[in-house]
Amino acid sequence: MTISRRVALFLLAFGVWSYLLWPTFMRNIWNSDRSWAQGSPTAYLIVHLVIAVVSLVLGTIIGVLGWKAYRATRP
Repeated sequence: MTISRRVALFLLAFGVWSYLLWPTFMRNIWNSDRSWAQGSPTAYLIVHLVIAVVSLVLGTIIGVLGWKAYRATRP
């Protein structure tokens, strides 16, 4: 499969975007009143934590693919 330079940059940007977005989102969720009940994490926190971890893993994979494709398309 051949990936164009434009698509490679898009994939790389998606990976970077994931690392800019999800940590900030998780800080906000962590500090939310709905995340903790009597000192214990709620289902709200756990579900959002799982979503954030999966998104960061996928963002890493997509970013690495984008980086490799970008390097492969260098003149």
